[in-house]
Amino acid sequence: MEKVERLLSIIMILLKKKIVSTNEFAQLFNVSKRTILRDMETLSLSNIPIYSIHGVHGGYGIMDEYKVDKRLLSSSDLENILTALGGLEQILISEEVELTIKKIEAMVSPLVPKSSIQLSFYDWEGRSEIIQTLRTCQESILQRRLVSFDYIDKNGAATNRIVEPYQLHFSETSWYLKGFCLHRMSNRTFKLSRIDHLHMDEQTFSPRDDLLEQEREASYQPQLVAIQALISPGIKDQFIERYGRKSIENYSSECLLATIYVPQNSTGFQFLASFGTNLKIVEPKTYVEDFRNYLNKMMDIYS
Repeated sequence: MEKVERLLSIIMILLKKKIVSTNEFAQLFNVSKRTILRDMETLSLSNIPIYSIHGVHGGYGIMDEYKVDKRLLSSSDLENILTALGGLEQILISEEVELTIKKIEAMVSPLVPKSSIQLSFYDWEGRSEIIQTLRTCQESILQRRLVSFDYIDKNGAATNRIVEPYQLHFSETSWYLKGFCLHRMSNRTFKLSRIDHLHMDEQTFSPRDDLLEQEREASYQPQLVAIQALISPGIKDQFIERYGRKSIENYSSECLLATIYVPQNSTGFQFLASFGTNLKIVEPKTYVEDFRNYLNKMMDIYS
């Protein structure tokens, strides 16, 4: 067993038991007592609140404050938390999330049935590529260090940016970095998939007091337009999931009328075009015209 695996196992055991002796650990992992002592020193240096008790019934334990009081959470509560964290883990794989999951798993009785809820996400290849970018951004946020990178906007224009990073934001299927851009001297949001050659600088920065408040007030959502579209019954469920049942009403025996809000830009057009012949926009006419022009440009590529 590798040292990291042994250290993690020690934490999991101590979360479940009050006191474990050095002999017990040594026999369990088939290592010497001296190795266990070094492991405990490593955990203490890593800010894991390990304490020792001397004597015949002595050993090692973890401070109670580090444990969640089982009396406050039922087995069902813990399973629900694991389900939510399990979904988060698939979006963002990090050591912190994995450790939190293992802590809670250690508190759940092995006799408790498996959760009745399962979350699944597409395991896109690009997800693994963006993990390192996420970790660099997260580390720079925690250490208050500037980041520099090349950025390509949606029009293909490339610029070099130096940014004070403040927050990582996940929306729909994409990650974004929010921060103060020293190039533009204003708050900016950068899509991580458009960032290249990311570097965490040695230079640190002091947080701007008003930035977080401005972040709350700023809207990064594009202006939405109310449209009406005729949709086939086959895609009704997709509209219910996104817009709710109230957005749909009966229109004829062959189609339904959906009233929804979408951006009047390429993002909105791409979303609507994904439904193919199962959707037809009827109002407003200005949106219909813009959408038609968008489709014509697509057709021109293949003409």
